Amino acid sequence: MIRYLPAFAIVAAIVAPAHAQTPAAKAEVAKGVEARAKLGQVVNDTLFSFAELGFQEVETARYLTALLEKEGFSVERNVAGLPTGWTARWTNGSGGPVIALGSDIDGIPKASQTPGIPWRQPMVEGGPGHGEGHNSGLGLQIVAALAVKDWMVRTKTPGTLVIWPGVAEEQLGGKAYFVREGVFKDVDAAIFTHVANQLATSWGQPSGTGMVSVEYQFKGESAHSAGAPWRGKSALDGVIAMASGWEMRREHLRPEQRSHYVISDGGDQPNVVPSEAAIWFYVREQGFDSIAAMLKTADETAEGAAKMTGTTVTRRILGSASIQHFNKPMAEAAQANIVAVGLPKWDADDQAFARAVQANVGATVKDGLETKLAAFGPPPAEPRSGGSDDIGDVSWTVPTITIRYPSNIPGLPGHNWRNAIAMATPIAHKGVQAGAKAVAMTVVDLLTKPKLLADAKAYFATVQTKDQKYVPVLAKDDAPATWMNADIMARYKPELAKRYYDSERYGTYLEQLGVKWPTVGTGPEK
Repeated sequence: MIRYLPAFAIVAAIVAPAHAQTPAAKAEVAKGVEARAKLGQVVNDTLFSFAELGFQEVETARYLTALLEKEGFSVERNVAGLPTGWTARWTNGSGGPVIALGSDIDGIPKASQTPGIPWRQPMVEGGPGHGEGHNSGLGLQIVAALAVKDWMVRTKTPGTLVIWPGVAEEQLGGKAYFVREGVFKDVDAAIFTHVANQLATSWGQPSGTGMVSVEYQFKGESAHSAGAPWRGKSALDGVIAMASGWEMRREHLRPEQRSHYVISDGGDQPNVVPSEAAIWFYVREQGFDSIAAMLKTADETAEGAAKMTGTTVTRRILGSASIQHFNKPMAEAAQANIVAVGLPKWDADDQAFARAVQANVGATVKDGLETKLAAFGPPPAEPRSGGSDDIGDVSWTVPTITIRYPSNIPGLPGHNWRNAIAMATPIAHKGVQAGAKAVAMTVVDLLTKPKLLADAKAYFATVQTKDQKYVPVLAKDDAPATWMNADIMARYKPELAKRYYDSERYGTYLEQLGVKWPTVGTGPEK
């Protein structure tokens, strides 16, 4: 295995072609990441303070696109019918690979939490927050891209960098539209990042599921609920009949499936027979055919419920995610870089804080932050069911990997205020640095090693897609659900705006909030 030079051992001048000096080039871009530690921290903390939900990442999009334009990127806005969708592109010279760098940007409802406080302390009671840690990923990608950009200019290395956001990932509402719009049509390779408690990557199909987010809208006829209920046809009855029918079918679905629903519209008020009602499903499975079969089962259940209740029903797709499949040659290259970078050097304060969080919030582990890299190996022979991510749609469109980076604390539940605790602290900042180095070094590999890119494309063509091609769920008339979360953000944004991070006045967001690092203990006495 090649041992790469540490970041401080930089070759001052590279006169040979870039491909002949890959270790020195990697050291140079790692040094460029280190030089931008402050930028990574500011972007991370700023996005944390915005705390915007899916489809409503307005301040986040404005801030990031302005930053990238200032750095020389050409920005296209309102991509794929998404008001917060954009791409930022920078090209050096002519020809060369096109490398796409993406990460998610949306938050979680009711996850508002003061960072650096290891117990429940919302910043805005009931408000949204970054309880998935999506505030960290694009700052990482921007830092990595700028470090690579400097090196490309200095060495006259041709190529294109494309930075893009995962809009509304929690609704699985963005990436499939980017794919349909052709955002990746000229891309040679994509590197995605996602927050974790490890620095890691993988190849093949991981555990998890593909998914369809679908809402069934029932229509009936209103009437006075007490005076003449027989003259009404309750749309809510249709919704309840569908929910009951689904529970009857659940026993006969494959064990690998996951499905869940909420009543998104239950009618207006009790004394009016509901003329409109809706139920929102997430249906998840592990293969393209299985996903299609499960959606067909849901459609049939909805139709049966409508017939039972004398109502009518229509459906609308709110989002979708394909199963994921990551590129083996790219993952192997990234893993070599991950080993070279290693986990951050956590100090005593970092570990004390992590252990305080774990003790207070019922974490499944109690021994602090990870200090040993995870093993890298083949994908599971039988992937387990679990969550979904619409990076799957990108992975079936272009050779793709995800690099996970250690900006959070082990043992937390996910999709929860507990996962926001660390996301604007030194733990998050150090994890972003480590992830940015691994990304930047892998981009150098893709730009300077034609065989790696050829192998990645060969794996995509002759292994991944040999017997299974991409099967999109979206129909040509499906449109992004851009109205979602608008009412929630309108309710909470005035209070959130009072707490936006002012990086010109404060060194960190913790400083602005008056939070001492590390704050430990169990919280105020009650």
